[in-house]
Amino acid sequence: MQSFFIAAALVLCLLILLSLYRGVFGPTVFDRIIGAGFIGTKTIILLLLMGFIFNRIDMFIDLALAYSILNFIGTLVVSKYFIRKGVK
Repeated sequence: MQSFFIAAALVLCLLILLSLYRGVFGPTVFDRIIGAGFIGTKTIILLLLMGFIFNRIDMFIDLALAYSILNFIGTLVVSKYFIRKGVK
């Protein structure tokens, strides 16, 4: 079962790289914000998979929850900043 979780983690790392491309080379600022949000979401899932691999899911759930709150608040703050600034 661990080999499945490792394979899923590797696929998620590939998806993070694709989202990183969108975050760096997005045509608009909002595409970059969405790319960063996708990276944060995939990182949360990667943290949970690491918890299954190391048989310490309880510790990694706490880390994933804290990271998800930071990711959500960060996305809102950056979006609000660019909306007020008027960047398109």
